[in-house]
Amino acid sequence: MFDRILIANRGEIACRIISTCRRMGIRTIAVYSDADANSRHVRLADMAIRIGPAPALESYLSVEHVLEAAKAGGAQAIHPGYGFLAENADFAEACAQAGIVFIGPSPAAIRAMGSKAAAKRLMREAGVPMTPGYDGAEQDPEFLEEQARTIGYPVMIKANAGGGGKGMRRVDQADQFQAALSSCKREAAAAFGDDSVLIERCLVEPRHVEVQVFGDSQGNVVSIFERDCSVQRRNQKVIEEAPAPLITAELRKALGEAGRSAARAVGYAGAGTVEFLVDHGGNFYFMEMNTRLQVEHPVTEMITGLDLVEWQIRVAAGEPLPLRQQDLAMRGHAIEVRIYAEDPAHDFLPSIGKLVHLQYPCPTEHIRIETGVEKSDSITPFYDPMIAKLIVWDQTRELALQRMTGALTGCQIVGVANNVGFLQRLITSPSFTQPRLDTSLIERERNWIGLEESDPNATVFAIAALAALLRERSNAIVAAAVSPWGLSDGWRLNGGFARPLIFRYKDKPTTVNVAYSGQKYRMSIGDWTCEADGSLEGNGTLSASLGWERIRATVIEFSGKHHVFVRDQRFVFMLDDPLDVEAEHRAAESSFRAPMPGRIVALSVAPGERVQPGAALMILEAMKMECTVHAPSAGVVEAFNFAVGDQVNEGVQLLTFKRDEANES
Repeated sequence: MFDRILIANRGEIACRIISTCRRMGIRTIAVYSDADANSRHVRLADMAIRIGPAPALESYLSVEHVLEAAKAGGAQAIHPGYGFLAENADFAEACAQAGIVFIGPSPAAIRAMGSKAAAKRLMREAGVPMTPGYDGAEQDPEFLEEQARTIGYPVMIKANAGGGGKGMRRVDQADQFQAALSSCKREAAAAFGDDSVLIERCLVEPRHVEVQVFGDSQGNVVSIFERDCSVQRRNQKVIEEAPAPLITAELRKALGEAGRSAARAVGYAGAGTVEFLVDHGGNFYFMEMNTRLQVEHPVTEMITGLDLVEWQIRVAAGEPLPLRQQDLAMRGHAIEVRIYAEDPAHDFLPSIGKLVHLQYPCPTEHIRIETGVEKSDSITPFYDPMIAKLIVWDQTRELALQRMTGALTGCQIVGVANNVGFLQRLITSPSFTQPRLDTSLIERERNWIGLEESDPNATVFAIAALAALLRERSNAIVAAAVSPWGLSDGWRLNGGFARPLIFRYKDKPTTVNVAYSGQKYRMSIGDWTCEADGSLEGNGTLSASLGWERIRATVIEFSGKHHVFVRDQRFVFMLDDPLDVEAEHRAAESSFRAPMPGRIVALSVAPGERVQPGAALMILEAMKMECTVHAPSAGVVEAFNFAVGDQVNEGVQLLTFKRDEANES
């Protein structure tokens, strides 16, 4: 067995591997780029070695740098995780030449499955069911269009070297084919350096079901049941579960046999996944084989009690598979969701920044959290914006769904936009709960998923107001140590003191009138009135007394916004405090700061030009997305601080803007 393993990855999968190695008594070596110098996986590992600057091509994708780190750290083996170099046959080969064990399949197996077209031909010879299509070498556009016509529309065009949903287009009719082909080839060339494609019949609303396979160097192969990964957005998985719902015993057996046949066809050793499309009639067709551990492997572990990373390490060390096919058993049901720093309200635009507040539900035998970040860590623009994977298990699917609903409620994130609310609506959608699973589920349920959240009631506004007042009181006590005039307790020589707090929710104002009464407050919101008091801890936990009601909530103030988490709901307010005369100026200034590192791609107006509220001023390209800076009010752009083509850092002031005060008065 190995004494020391280098993990050629980052984030949650690196932390996951470290956990298993620690349990097995194996020392771990983390690698990191400049962007990850203080990351969680670096903090957890026994040793950490820098491998380059932030861009992945110069660090995590550098075979030379990773191998140098392995030699410097005395690693006997390298675990690639998934992504980056995990399915790079040249890297696996370079490890062998350096005398270091690659914890994964052989370079030959990786190459055999790395080309979708070659893999399909190999699987066809092995008797694995195939979707009708064309996977030949001829790539003339007119010839490919003729093949599509022969197959019959709709068809899928897929990048031959593709993955992760890139280089994939659905074509419903002939007059769309050439445009889709050109787009697919451009994307494939940019992503994989290979613009060759294959064409296959597009199954209407199929299910995406994958089989976990494992092989060893003695020729043993097992299939460890199946997972349903049908819930996808832009061909990327969002929710995974095991076992796949509505799969009969006969279909489960057939899928397992096909998965093992696929693995045997390439002499597979290690963890792999054979992916199939399943139609409404229960027929299934080979799609591809991933020659690595999958992001969603925890759901298989949860229903079997196995540690697949441990299996990988033992197989790589030359040991036989720990169990035979007949010894494998499953119990209960597991579901996994991927929590991302992305904004569902703005086409899932990636979000970067510091995780000012991060809270997960407590891990139990039913709830598992896998994450590469902690509170105060940052989501950077250089890598995948995953925050965590949340996995739940229970005896039945219905109970697991209930667990997931509660677990998502326990996820609190402030500092970056995130998809927690989107996931909550998705798992409660009729199609998912019934279940009616297929790759069109999100599109079919867009009205349900896009439902407006219920407006906050008076209690929620009172909680936000109480937290703001308690925070103000705490700050004032510190100020009073210097001057008694800093104690803002509302004391008056003759009579009491009252003030309004105006909270905006989705730009709609609600006034909370507050009357000071010693250490308590009397709050009025319309016809609703109550006595309020409580305590606020440093982590944002609020213990509130609102009249006869006792409530616990979390209230986080960040960047001028008040984030309220209470009773399975979350709300974000802006506070218009008449006593804060600088708030408006700060808000206007912050709107001209770069939200993330990027490049200026366009200046939409000329310096000195007068603009109206909402006018586009400039466009910043970051994380392969365009972000437009808009005018917050009428005014004049006095100067741009950068030119087109300039690189800018997060938080820099992009321009100088003079508000049109005449129009605001």
